[in-house]
Amino acid sequence: MPHSLEDAQSIVAAHRALRLHLPAQQVHVSGPSYADGVTLWNGAVKHRPALLLSCTSTDDVVLGVRTAREFGLPLSVRGRGHDYAGRALADGGLTLDLRPMHGVLVVPAARAAEVGGGASANDLLAAAAEHGMVAATGTIGTVGVAGLTLGGGYGPLSGRVGLAADNLLAAEVVTADGTVVRTDGHHDPDLLWALRGGGGNFGVVTSMTVRLHAVPTVVTGMVLYPWEQARQVLARVHEAQQDSPDDLTIQVGAIAAPHGSPALLVLPTWSGDVATGRNPSGPVMTLARLGDPLIAQLDAAPYAATIAGRDAMFPDGRHVTIRTRSVPELSEDVIDVIDRFGGQLPTPMSGITLHHFHGSAARIAPGDTAFVLRRPHLMTEIIGIWPAEETGEHVHSWADAASVALAGQAFPGGYANLLGPEATDQIPDIYGDNLPRLQRIKAAVDPEGVFSATPLPMAEPA
Repeated sequence: MPHSLEDAQSIVAAHRALRLHLPAQQVHVSGPSYADGVTLWNGAVKHRPALLLSCTSTDDVVLGVRTAREFGLPLSVRGRGHDYAGRALADGGLTLDLRPMHGVLVVPAARAAEVGGGASANDLLAAAAEHGMVAATGTIGTVGVAGLTLGGGYGPLSGRVGLAADNLLAAEVVTADGTVVRTDGHHDPDLLWALRGGGGNFGVVTSMTVRLHAVPTVVTGMVLYPWEQARQVLARVHEAQQDSPDDLTIQVGAIAAPHGSPALLVLPTWSGDVATGRNPSGPVMTLARLGDPLIAQLDAAPYAATIAGRDAMFPDGRHVTIRTRSVPELSEDVIDVIDRFGGQLPTPMSGITLHHFHGSAARIAPGDTAFVLRRPHLMTEIIGIWPAEETGEHVHSWADAASVALAGQAFPGGYANLLGPEATDQIPDIYGDNLPRLQRIKAAVDPEGVFSATPLPMAEPA
């Protein structure tokens, strides 16, 4: 909200300028549409933009960017709203809501899809499934394709097809001065390089072209082990991950079992030959015999349905905090930390997830994309969730302590999409040797730092 009379006057003037060009149903300062637009996945976010612009076209985005710049308003871009730190909303400024721009056009002959800036993974996968194809996405379907891709995009298929960022072929971007730029391998390739892992820090991505793959069916599901078997099972998962083929990604995590006690989740995704995936002695089904499971449900399923089916695990509106560390492997020291903090979940909704990075994603050179960490590793997501009526202090303390405990085993930096502004010990190292190039591109397209969707250390003034 405005902090001064001058701020208030700028907001009024910006509102008037937008209304000269757009109908009332696209420009919101209050009401049901405004409330819907500022409701994010993380209900703990209290940021509130003074103006919310519902964008239906690239022209709307250009108008929004130029209006924010003309009247000196903070600017943000809202896709599907899954950034836990709330950077989708410009507190007291102008937020561009891209959700109406959620169309997906599949080009089967090119094995590619044109994806609107407001599309979710579910939107993309549903369209691709009609042509027997899939795309690189995250674990759940309500996450926005653009935000996931721009920050990197770990997912169940990363061993076979790489990160979501590795599958970005082209993008339409509105830069900080309101210019529309089309970037691909031949046009402005530096910008495309930056968008492959550098976050939404270079402009508004109104659409992107992503590569599709012929993997319509996967073998997946869940195996849940009692927590007293966690150390044994994690050690055996470590062995399986060391020998894991590209077609097999093995995610593990500490969650609350249906009865409320901690349990160890093993979540494999096999994207190779279905018969091999279903073979009782094959690499997938053996993961149900690492101990004595409480639940073992593994079978072939359409990839799109699998991803959409997990959405219920992460509903909108809960209060959330996240920490992240990337560790080389499930070493004994890492297992010690997971055993300690996974066995003491602060709420039944909280958990620790370790995302498996290997195979194709690990064979890309660190300098080929902005996403720099290309060694095999586990991206550890420490997720604290608490009810709205509580303060969440004990959840924050648990998440902080788990992050500190992992720091000694972790690579420097971390996953940009999950690092909040408070991660000051990790932010300087996010991009490693790629940082100077990113800073040069940032200075060229956004010298005043209008866009800050994920952490990006700024270059020192010359």
